[in-house]
Amino acid sequence: MSDKPISPLRRRMIEDMTVRNFVEKTRNDYIRHVRTFTTFSAARRIRPRLRIFAFSSFIRRRPAWVRRASMARLRRCVSSSPWTLDRPEMARHLTFVREPRKIPVILSLEEIARLLEAAPGPKYKAALSAAYGAGLRVSEVVALKVSNIDSERMLLRIEQGKGRKDRFAMLSPLLLELLRDWYRIARPAVWLIPGP
Repeated sequence: MSDKPISPLRRRMIEDMTVRNFVEKTRNDYIRHVRTFTTFSAARRIRPRLRIFAFSSFIRRRPAWVRRASMARLRRCVSSSPWTLDRPEMARHLTFVREPRKIPVILSLEEIARLLEAAPGPKYKAALSAAYGAGLRVSEVVALKVSNIDSERMLLRIEQGKGRKDRFAMLSPLLLELLRDWYRIARPAVWLIPGP
C-alpha cells in the first residue's frame, strides 16, 4: 500500500473485505469499482435512488473496456457499491441482465494435436496438455506440484484453485505419460512447471 492517508470509508471497506477473507485481487477490484462509482456519482447530480441504475447503464456504454467485460464483471462493479457504503437498500434498485450460457468450443483431435505440436518446447507442451486434458486454469497449472500427481488413482490434486478451493481432476494415461516425459527432462524439485 502507499503512504497516502486512507479515508475512514475505504479503511472500513478493506477491513470488511479482510474479515470476509477476500483475496488481494478481489479487494483491489472492489476498491477500483467503488472508485469508479464515486467518480461517476460526484460528476452527476442524480437522486440516490437512481444512482445505481444510472451507473449500471453508464458502465454498459463505456467503450474502453466494456466490450471485453463479462456480465459478471459488470455485476461485481455495480454491486460492490451498496455493500461498501453499508446501504443495502440501494441494492434493491439494481437491475441485472442474465449472462447467456454458451456451449464451450470443443476442439477436434486434429486441432488438439496441432495445438500441442505448436508448443515451443516440452515444458509448454506439458503445461498446455495439463490445462486442456485435465480442464485446469492457467493459475492451477503453474501451481501444480510434483507431489500433486497421484498415478495410482490417476488424479491430479489441485490445491487452492478458483475460490481457494482444493479439488481433484482426472488424469488420463496419455497426460500422465507426457508429464512423466517432462519430469525426466527437467527433474523439477517442487513445482511441476517451474517459472520465474
